[in-house]
Amino acid sequence: MDYRIIKSPSKGTIDILFRRKGSAPSVSIENYDAVGLVQGQLIDMVFAADIAEKAAGVVVEDIKGHCPQHLIMIAIFGDTAAVEAAIREIQEKLKK
Repeated sequence: MDYRIIKSPSKGTIDILFRRKGSAPSVSIENYDAVGLVQGQLIDMVFAADIAEKAAGVVVEDIKGHCPQHLIMIAIFGDTAAVEAAIREIQEKLKK
C-alpha cells in the first residue's frame, strides 16, 4: 500500500481529484487543508476508509482510476492534523 499527504494542495491538484472522485457532485467537501492519498487493493481501501472516518474528522472519497492490477485509491480530506491521524491509524490497523 502506498501513502502520501499533500498539505495545502494546489487548485489544480484539487481539480484533478474532484474530477475523479466517485461520489456525485452534490457531495460537498469543505474545510480541508490537506489531502491524504492511499492506494492499494479494494478490500484494504474499503477497510482503510472506514478506519479513517472513525479515527478523525475527515471525508473519504473513492478516486477513479485505470489500474490493471485492481488497485484503487482513496482521498482523505480534512485539516492536516486529522489527515495525519487518519493515515497513522490506517497504517497501525493494517499491520495487525
